[in-house]
Amino acid sequence: MTGGSDQVRVAVVGSANLDLVVSTPTLPRPGETVLGGALRTIPGGKGANQAVAAARAGARCDFLGAVGQDGFADQLRANLADAGVDLRRLRTVPGPSGVALIAVDADAENLIVVAPGANAELTSLDADDRAAVEAADVLLCQLEVPLPAVTQASRWGRSAGTTVVLNAAPARRLPAELLDAVDVLVVNQVEAAMVAGLAADTAVDALLDALLARVPRVVLTLGARGAGYADRFGLRLAVEAPAVEAVDTTAAGDAFTGAFAVAWAQRRGPVEPATVTAALRWACAAGAACARRPGASTALPSRDEIDTLYAESYPESS
Repeated sequence: MTGGSDQVRVAVVGSANLDLVVSTPTLPRPGETVLGGALRTIPGGKGANQAVAAARAGARCDFLGAVGQDGFADQLRANLADAGVDLRRLRTVPGPSGVALIAVDADAENLIVVAPGANAELTSLDADDRAAVEAADVLLCQLEVPLPAVTQASRWGRSAGTTVVLNAAPARRLPAELLDAVDVLVVNQVEAAMVAGLAADTAVDALLDALLARVPRVVLTLGARGAGYADRFGLRLAVEAPAVEAVDTTAAGDAFTGAFAVAWAQRRGPVEPATVTAALRWACAAGAACARRPGASTALPSRDEIDTLYAESYPESS
């Protein structure tokens, strides 16, 4: 593993959705109907997934989010609680909980549409939320809840010395007020182009240069090809992902991001190639372990599973 044995604390500001998942031979094209398999209902949402991922990876995790007044909310709460996530900052608001409609094809690729529901009501945070953010080693945010809450939490984190990690998904252009508070931006190549305001086929180095004009550190996720890292201080590197037989990649990115937040918090000493490489490899092992099983939160790996795949895939690091 990348750090010491002390339990780190991660605060997550983000969404909780119930995923309605159907497996299909192929993903539908515009105007096309395809027949799928059985419907599965699985707790998800990028925020909740990353909170569960961080908790299973060994962190003490606080979740700041919202669910509705419906039966889905009970499933979402139970899933988080079962993973050991602290739910004292999870609100219940009028109306439905968030829902994601997900199709997964035979190649483990997916298509996702999200109805935000209660997540859209998380427009501001309070003093107790601020205390949770300021007590954390890492604040982890995504973009499935309103930007004002993400920005508010990130600025609190920056002022308190909490490391602010932003997974900029779903992708969009972001205000300077938010990016100025981010310590590490985690994006895939499509998200990187959107945040940078560049074409999707822009070369990776040009994307990184554009993003580093806005944030000090960037982690670029590359799926089965691994991940890259760049910072304003001259460090750039890439790691390969473990080779696994992927069954469902729906939550692999969330597994990566949650595990990366834990690994980064456990990092000791300065930001050096060895410590960054270890953190990225451990996060890649988490993403790969997740992709071996179907589902979202139900597929997120334990710390032992991550450690095992990490040791098998990167024996020189163990």
